[in-house]
Amino acid sequence: MYRRLLQPALFRLDAEDAHHLTLRLLGGASRVPGWTAPVRALTAPADSRLTQTLWGHAYPSPLGLAAGLDKNGEAVPAFSALGFGFVEVGTVTPLAQPGNERPRLFRLPPDRALINRMGFNNAGADALHARLAALGDRPVPVWVNIGKNKATPNEDATQDYLRLVRALGDVADAFVVNVSSPNTPGLRALQAANDLAALVRAVVAEVEEGRVRTLNRPPVLVKLAPDLHPADFEASVGAVVEAGAHGLIVSNTTLSREGLTHSSREQAGGLSGQPLTERSTALVREAYRLTGGRVPIVGVGGVFTAEDAYAKIRAGASLVEVYTALIYEGPGLPARLNRGLSRLLERDGFTSVAEAVGADAR
Repeated sequence: MYRRLLQPALFRLDAEDAHHLTLRLLGGASRVPGWTAPVRALTAPADSRLTQTLWGHAYPSPLGLAAGLDKNGEAVPAFSALGFGFVEVGTVTPLAQPGNERPRLFRLPPDRALINRMGFNNAGADALHARLAALGDRPVPVWVNIGKNKATPNEDATQDYLRLVRALGDVADAFVVNVSSPNTPGLRALQAANDLAALVRAVVAEVEEGRVRTLNRPPVLVKLAPDLHPADFEASVGAVVEAGAHGLIVSNTTLSREGLTHSSREQAGGLSGQPLTERSTALVREAYRLTGGRVPIVGVGGVFTAEDAYAKIRAGASLVEVYTALIYEGPGLPARLNRGLSRLLERDGFTSVAEAVGADAR
């Protein structure tokens, strides 16, 4: 029904207008008492082989919603009801900001891709805290992707990240340090190994300090770009792990336009979707090799099928995220991917998804 009816209607709208309309509908559904539980009973993975415990939390599926779709935590219950094993909200900045001028989101249907230059548009830390605090019991972990305000110079960026940890430490099940968006000027410069190590050490220390106050100790993950030179990628991965990060997300959107056919391919911004499938999987494999499996890796980029997700898992990803595929495939995607992953695990004789992580490296 989504592909035949809803997607054509949504795709006739401006991409960002369609996004906001969908989010408002899901947000409204999230506030309907008793709605999400029966839906989740139908969509949640029934296969215990998909369950993992990471950083002290149970993940009923390795499949998660990537940051950027629900920046302000408006529809977390609805997204968790679709069959996701975790939901990542944000990117959030300390202060609300409007982001870049519109138009700033573009569909590339022949390429199964999106280009965005949103620029961390969000309602700020206080608004996100209020929404997450009101959730009550959570069926899945909720991660918070954090970034600096556009007006904050790089030399002061660490303070923005620390403000966010202090503001949201009691409602986040994990923090994702975003230094890899191409849409905030100068942000990617923070991926340089020395600067990144200092930032991660500060964030980890702030989480630890807040543990007594909040009774919560969310893990800290770092999201890296796919456009780093191989030597720089290796240096950044090493710096992140040595600085005490608890995980990596590989990878963010790309500036590459290789192989695109749609007329919007020259739009500025980060490219996501199917053109990243092989590149992001290769980077997951490299990150797993570099870390020796010491920290969990989250694979993201071009996951449209269960085979795409499984390839990232076998390359070394403990968890996998989707965003662009949800736009093209619709709300039935998470449940379909979970069923496909179950079949693939059974085919290869794995008794748990954890057994499959990094299988191609062994």
